[in-house]
Amino acid sequence: MFFVKFNGVILPHEKRSAQHFPCTGDGDSGAKSKVRAKKPNAKFNEEISSDSEAESPVVPRKRQPVEDIDYAETPQEKKLRLAKLYLEQLKEADDNKAEDDDFETDLVAGRLEEDVLEQKGKLQRLIAKDLIQPDASEIRVLRGHKLPITCLVISPDDKCIFSAAKDCSIIKWDVESGKKLHTIPGGRKGTEDRHVGHTAHILCMDISSDGKYLATGDMNKLIMIWEGETCKHLYKFTGHKGPVSGLSFRKGTHDLYSASHDRSIKVWNVDENAYVETLFGHQDAITGLDSLSRERCVTAGGRDRTVRVWKIAEESQLVFHGHESSIDCIQLINEEHMITGADDGSVSLWSVNKKKPLSTVKQAHGCHGDAALEQPHWVASVAALQNSDTVASGSHNSHVQLWKCGQYYRRLERLFSVPVSGFVNSLKFSSSGQFLVAGVGQEHRLGRWWRLKEAKNGIYIIPLKRKPPNPEENKMAE
Repeated sequence: MFFVKFNGVILPHEKRSAQHFPCTGDGDSGAKSKVRAKKPNAKFNEEISSDSEAESPVVPRKRQPVEDIDYAETPQEKKLRLAKLYLEQLKEADDNKAEDDDFETDLVAGRLEEDVLEQKGKLQRLIAKDLIQPDASEIRVLRGHKLPITCLVISPDDKCIFSAAKDCSIIKWDVESGKKLHTIPGGRKGTEDRHVGHTAHILCMDISSDGKYLATGDMNKLIMIWEGETCKHLYKFTGHKGPVSGLSFRKGTHDLYSASHDRSIKVWNVDENAYVETLFGHQDAITGLDSLSRERCVTAGGRDRTVRVWKIAEESQLVFHGHESSIDCIQLINEEHMITGADDGSVSLWSVNKKKPLSTVKQAHGCHGDAALEQPHWVASVAALQNSDTVASGSHNSHVQLWKCGQYYRRLERLFSVPVSGFVNSLKFSSSGQFLVAGVGQEHRLGRWWRLKEAKNGIYIIPLKRKPPNPEENKMAE
């Protein structure tokens, strides 16, 4: 046995305590050695000379403290990291479509360009030129409501349809099978206290962009909030003094805009179950409302014959004139353009930068009545395939009319019509653009001016067929 003494500290060759070894010298020095040997950790981290290493080849391992230094990420570095992450996600999404590296790069550049144009409201996908009229046998009809359908929405994943009617009920449908997934029955008048659901005609509905919340509004001035997946009732919003005629979730959020016949617009936070603010400006009952991702909404003012753009953050509004009669429906095509329909039979195309319509088609659905007393068919509903050149309108002339928006949205051109018997009270395009859904009834959604007995109350699913690709055109493009 041997030991090495370095700087007064005993370093054992084997793992033993210092007091087991004989100690040379006087008693005081031995005592000091024992005291010092009890706390070797403080000295073990000292450097040992090469001479000592030669004498004692087996030395306890030096333990050096490892310090993890966290550097705070600057805003510029965060932006760069998020941009790189976004580019990686785009590349992953387009990997399956890319045939080679050059094509993949073009796809990513195209997606980025589309995102920028969409944010600016200038994106226009040219889809209309490829659409062809479907056969009547290809149109599916879903029946379940006892009274005319008044409104409908399609889930963000295009797998489900929610519809509501004058019978106060709400039905959730499966698009593929056509079966009912959930039914929320309507209640009779006077049962508001004990019935969970609507007890008056439902006029409007919308679903959040993530499918979490479904909102419905009725003639009893109430707004109901439901869970999109299970149709479970969550909240009830009160505050409007007239029938709730329009609802829209801001895209990407759970902020809800509501419009009413009391001429006001209200803003709600559904996550917090809270009322935010009220906006005033229209001079007559508001008949329609829509919004996209910007903090603004657009409304149709009925018989005040105005369209208004509400800038929520700035607390301001823009007023547009153009229709000669009551404006009954409105839909945004993108952040900068919208389409409206009126009871004088006209359909108008607007830009938020122009106070007058860019294009108007009068008597868009023809006329009815005696030769001397002809009246145009009211335009009861409009729809737009977002960020595209394709829109649709519905009336009670037994046809849904599809339109093509010209370059820069300067004009409206007829594409084709689809036979649908009854009042087309609601129209919605699927997010993918694969089908169009029409909510049809025997009566107009806002009243009982006419009744078409031959019509059926139901949901019509209209496929949007494309022309087969032309090999010669592809060669020309290459």
